[in-house]
Amino acid sequence: MPRLSSVAPAPAPAPTAPVRAQAAPGVKGEPLPAERFALHVAPSAIDGLGVFADESIPARRKIGEMRGEVVSVREARRRIEGKRRIHVVEVSDRTAIDATHDKGVMRHINHSCAPNAVLRIRQGRAEFYAIRDIASGEEISCDYGESHHEGRLRCRCGAPNCKGRL
Repeated sequence: MPRLSSVAPAPAPAPTAPVRAQAAPGVKGEPLPAERFALHVAPSAIDGLGVFADESIPARRKIGEMRGEVVSVREARRRIEGKRRIHVVEVSDRTAIDATHDKGVMRHINHSCAPNAVLRIRQGRAEFYAIRDIASGEEISCDYGESHHEGRLRCRCGAPNCKGRL
């Protein structure tokens, strides 16, 4: 199973000019950036921090992937025990991605009962795709489905069809 980790930053052309890591399209062996569209993290009306689109995202396009440390499911469950905010996705019955210490924005995607994105597990990766067109400035959300909160956490999405608990 491939190891997922943060993309190393590209060398900066000048010491004061930060450059987002970019891979040349089609170059074999070069990792693609975790985000496919311009995104930012900001305070969310749903909960804590959220991910917001800085540009329009068309329906059915890959938004990006959550990266982090690949650990066993057993270790991931040990790490999240008693925590309210969880940045872990189980990608198989034996493997999980722990994005707790990753600097990528995708770990901040909030739950919504009326999401505009979906989480898909593909080849050991946690990838997010747009369900519908997402407008610039809109918060990106997905339905967490089954979670480790086991119905103990109140849902704050505010959707008309809100299930009430996570």
